[in-house]
Amino acid sequence: MSDKTEHSTAEILTDFSDIAPYDDHQFHDKIASLVKEPGFEHAVRYVMPDVDYPAFVENLLTVKTQNDFQVKVMGPFLEMLVATTTHGLTIDGFENYTEGQAYTFITNHRDIVLDASFLNLCFIRAKKPITQVAIGNNLLIYDWITDLVKLNRSFIVKRDVRATQALDAARHLSAYIHHTINDKHESVWIAQREGRAKDSNDVTQESLVKMLGLAGEGDTKLNILGCHLMPVSISYEYDPNDYLKVREFLLKRRDPEFKKSKRDDLFSMETGILRQKGRVHFHLGKCINPELESFPGEARNEVVRHTCDIIDRAIHCGYRIFPCNYIACDEINGSSEFAAHYTPEDVRTFDEYIAGQLAKVDVENITPEEMQYMRGMMLTMYANPLKNQQAAKDCPRD
Repeated sequence: MSDKTEHSTAEILTDFSDIAPYDDHQFHDKIASLVKEPGFEHAVRYVMPDVDYPAFVENLLTVKTQNDFQVKVMGPFLEMLVATTTHGLTIDGFENYTEGQAYTFITNHRDIVLDASFLNLCFIRAKKPITQVAIGNNLLIYDWITDLVKLNRSFIVKRDVRATQALDAARHLSAYIHHTINDKHESVWIAQREGRAKDSNDVTQESLVKMLGLAGEGDTKLNILGCHLMPVSISYEYDPNDYLKVREFLLKRRDPEFKKSKRDDLFSMETGILRQKGRVHFHLGKCINPELESFPGEARNEVVRHTCDIIDRAIHCGYRIFPCNYIACDEINGSSEFAAHYTPEDVRTFDEYIAGQLAKVDVENITPEEMQYMRGMMLTMYANPLKNQQAAKDCPRD
């Protein structure tokens, strides 16, 4: 009985088919099945209204591998989104990137779909290897969405497991990430927390770092080092979902038990993909290994907390700050501390933007006090990146 149990546990830790992306051997059959799905066709026509769907399908069926799918299909699609929904996508920090090294790119989380997609587009442009992408199974509303993300090099984070299964699921995910980086020599992307920080106050979840430390051949510190964590800062000038986030704040204020529906998540994905984001910038920070290696603490909780601190500081310092961030901070503080960073025209543009976004909130009987509350929360979203960067740059270095 003992031998059988041990064998089953080993299988759980080495058979990743339940969460791993589809491999190239599965690719053609899965694509052929996907294009027959009415939901997939609807989604394609929604994001590309002028598409010749039969021709699109014919072209898609010529794609043979995951890499070709991302470069030849997703790359042009993402370039179209950059051209139509942003004022430019940029990246810096490649001096921190070592060719041939696989990393865990750990980022703040702004957009459900585009954070990792735009990062991969930056890598495609720079002719660097694309990453695998962590995605929560709470977003896999339909089977065809699961197929699509697994065709697109995404691996699944199980968030709906019972408490008694949570540790096994975390070990399984950790083992897969370590296997991908150290055996397959492929990088992965993962957000620093489950779900987006609604108020843009980006803080790394200790549970995430603990998960990364579960697999490997050493203690927590050595296992985290094996992930080669590279913090990446994501800065969107405007968040298309900001009004949906303040709507959620308001509804939770009215009813603390309020929970979003699956349809809400799907609409957030659609809005984030298709609406204007202004300028978008990524900054690759330094791999944390040298700083973590020099940390004298050995206790698990000490190592995890220090790892989170390193990641947070790096992400906060790497933000690109836009005029709207300075304006929001000054308005909240009732000051002109950052007035040198924006013009009166910038203020008018931002005020008009905020008013337009708040007008989209579809909640009945909003009182003037509630409108003021929502405006304050929206300003907080835009002020927090600047506040965190100012605090991070003032932090003493170890």
